[in-house]
Amino acid sequence: MGHCNARRLTLLSPLMRIFLRIAALCFATSVSLALAQELGPEQLIQSITDEVFVAMKADQELAAGDKDKVLRLAEQKVLPHIDFEEATRLALSRAWSQASAEQKKKLVTEFRAMLLRTYTNAMSAYAGTQAKYLPSRSKAHGAEATVRYQFSRDGGRPLQVAYEMRRTGGGWKIYDISIEGMSLVLTYRTEFDGIIKQEGIEGLIRRLAQKNTPAKIAL
Repeated sequence: MGHCNARRLTLLSPLMRIFLRIAALCFATSVSLALAQELGPEQLIQSITDEVFVAMKADQELAAGDKDKVLRLAEQKVLPHIDFEEATRLALSRAWSQASAEQKKKLVTEFRAMLLRTYTNAMSAYAGTQAKYLPSRSKAHGAEATVRYQFSRDGGRPLQVAYEMRRTGGGWKIYDISIEGMSLVLTYRTEFDGIIKQEGIEGLIRRLAQKNTPAKIAL
């Protein structure tokens, strides 16, 4: 059984990398925190999309994926609009309740670093992309929303993206994203579950820390 799980995780890796490169494109934003707290979910995502494209057109080095510039953009403008604790909790599913307070803190930290690393590696894929707003959905009595977009480039197949968002004390936050119906959180959950079954929560923390070491050094 252990060999089977290990093999499954190995086979998942290429798919995970492709999915995360696409998903990372959809977390980009340069909306101020003050403005974000005033905007509804649709308006926030619209501002995110518009501002990113403006930044890409204005800075060729950013468009080409300059790591220093992408890191600054991500730390200042992207990460504040993601609910990392909620995303991590959903990705771990039942294992989250089994983790200690210290383990939860480490997991959120490593999850954040992993998304940052993925984002910086995928930034150059923005160049030449167009975005089209699709009808969104409100749920949980207005406390949650799904905002949908279609991203495309000339000659390429359009990709439908759904942002799962929730209202917080700091405004609307993204906690999951789906590409063509494939959830980022559920994709992580599959990988994390396999690791936790074999190595426990500490093993998952160790694995994430190992993958994130280059990103931490860069920071």
